[in-house]
Amino acid sequence: MQGSLSIERMCQIGQVSRASFYRSFQREKPTEEDMEVRSEIQKIFLENRRRYGYRRVTIELRKRGMVVNHKRVARIMREDNLLAVQPRAFVVTTDSDHEFEVYLNLASRMELTGLNQLWVADITYIRLRREFVYLAVILDAYSRKVVGWALDRTLAARLAIQALTDAITRRQPPPGLVHHSDRGVQYAADEYVRILEKHQILPSMSRPANPYDNASCESFFKTLKREEIYANQYADLDHLRASVEEFIERYYNSRRLHSALGYRSPEEFEQVSLTPTTSLGATMSFWRHEKIYRSDTQKPAEAGFPGHRLDESSVGYSLAGWSPPEPASASPTEKHSGKEEAV
Repeated sequence: MQGSLSIERMCQIGQVSRASFYRSFQREKPTEEDMEVRSEIQKIFLENRRRYGYRRVTIELRKRGMVVNHKRVARIMREDNLLAVQPRAFVVTTDSDHEFEVYLNLASRMELTGLNQLWVADITYIRLRREFVYLAVILDAYSRKVVGWALDRTLAARLAIQALTDAITRRQPPPGLVHHSDRGVQYAADEYVRILEKHQILPSMSRPANPYDNASCESFFKTLKREEIYANQYADLDHLRASVEEFIERYYNSRRLHSALGYRSPEEFEQVSLTPTTSLGATMSFWRHEKIYRSDTQKPAEAGFPGHRLDESSVGYSLAGWSPPEPASASPTEKHSGKEEAV
């Protein structure tokens, strides 16, 4: 009846608000309006394969020009039995009992301003009918987009290396990118670290038993398992790989509304972001004890202070290990405070 014009456009032409239009429509044709809302909710729910709850359905309805209260959406979904797929327990797959070098946690000190400043990496398991397989992913922490992933039957370092190679090929990151992971042996292995060095990427690792620095990866795995893995059955590894690729490349990255991104998809967030891919300058702060360093002199005040490690530089990099080049995406500033320095 409205032809090619959307309700929003018609309201603009008629110089009335959408809320006024829907109030009038409700008074005149309440049954038709209710059926229209229910139909659109069911359509959105099925389009997203039972992955959306009432919050995301409400946002999607508003994007389509329908002003509907989230409480009403929740009630309709409950009445129509449109229940999102529920999560299951998450299992940790990290083996940090190894002799490789571990690196300073840089992620917790960073304040991001653009893309390709911080990547976060992790591995999870997926249970098939007759075997366990493992998925490694790398996310851009700024846009939450999956920039690299790999699926295999092994937890060996080659799984993480495949995901890293995929991410580097796709994004071509500038020098100074920080790569954050847990202390698993896959990420501390010599071959993995050599690839990071080759591309001038700074390694960063979580503190023991502290998953919060890698929360975006954990959140992605929770979403993947709840909305894709637990909702389907897979014949074999190839079937699973095709489904995971479909979920990541053509749904999660490009279509799924992310609450942390203002209910936009990662690709939409990257497109509307004012910061280009090669943007300068995540800021980074390092704790400096006032009894060891004075901000005006930049030198140790008490070299023998019990809490001071002699193998650390004034910005916290270990002098005993690899010393990374000066990053282009984490340039130093001149601001100093009594206990903290921006780098």
